Amino acid sequence: MMPSVIVEAPAKLNLSLRVVRRRDDGFHEIDSVMVRLEGLADRISLEPSEEDAFVCEAPGVPTDGSNLVLRARDLFREETGMRQPLAIRLEKRVPHGAGLGGGSSDAAAVLAGLNALWEGRVPVETLQEWAARLGSDIPFFLGSPVARVTGRGEQLGPGPTVPSLRVMLLKPGFGVSTPDAYGRWKEALPLEGMDEAPQRFSWGELVNDLERPVFRKFLFLAEVKLWLLRQEGVEGALMSGSGSTMFAVLGEGADPEALAAAARAELDPQLWIWSGRTQAG
Repeated sequence: MMPSVIVEAPAKLNLSLRVVRRRDDGFHEIDSVMVRLEGLADRISLEPSEEDAFVCEAPGVPTDGSNLVLRARDLFREETGMRQPLAIRLEKRVPHGAGLGGGSSDAAAVLAGLNALWEGRVPVETLQEWAARLGSDIPFFLGSPVARVTGRGEQLGPGPTVPSLRVMLLKPGFGVSTPDAYGRWKEALPLEGMDEAPQRFSWGELVNDLERPVFRKFLFLAEVKLWLLRQEGVEGALMSGSGSTMFAVLGEGADPEALAAAARAELDPQLWIWSGRTQAG
């Protein structure tokens, strides 16, 4: 019987997200710089078993065939002929529906983990091709920690040289529907008092074209961004992906604990908050 394997599925941030156009196939053409986070990841165990099983105790996460974990397993089996039954356990640490790529990263981790069980017989380029069939963002998690992502999100290119950034993530108790955010992108009007200009740095810029439609629907997220930009030690603030996570880029002298306490006191005592670093690339 094959050995078991445990794989990490890291979260991501979009440092920039430009929506270029709506494509004829219904997807949107994007141009984005994505970075992976250091230390914020789901954990997935893949253990050979007598029969297939899938366990995830996180509320709101489906455990049926719609979950990308199982779709990735099934695709790998289809392409390789691997038939070993597996007990899969998913420990969710990345919030669901947060714009952090949790589900996409889970799928990529399963492909990588199964390939490890398969003794690495599938080249990473082939895994990325399979990943693109499962979802737009999934190939990113099988490549470099910083990348420029184009097409509908499945085309990877070299990203800018981005140092390891200190970041703080804040997510309210609600999520944002990605299809809804893209669906309202073209018609959304600017929000009064919101500066949509890119925030420029030596390593690139912070900008997200989906903030406009999402902020129009969820004014609280706009409030979070404006609040963050007023705080000492915050160098920039942005929504990641289609939300609902907002993140701040912190200066080296910033105090994350004090900032988190202030955010809970002044914005929402129930905020999910994480501070750490991005991976350099």
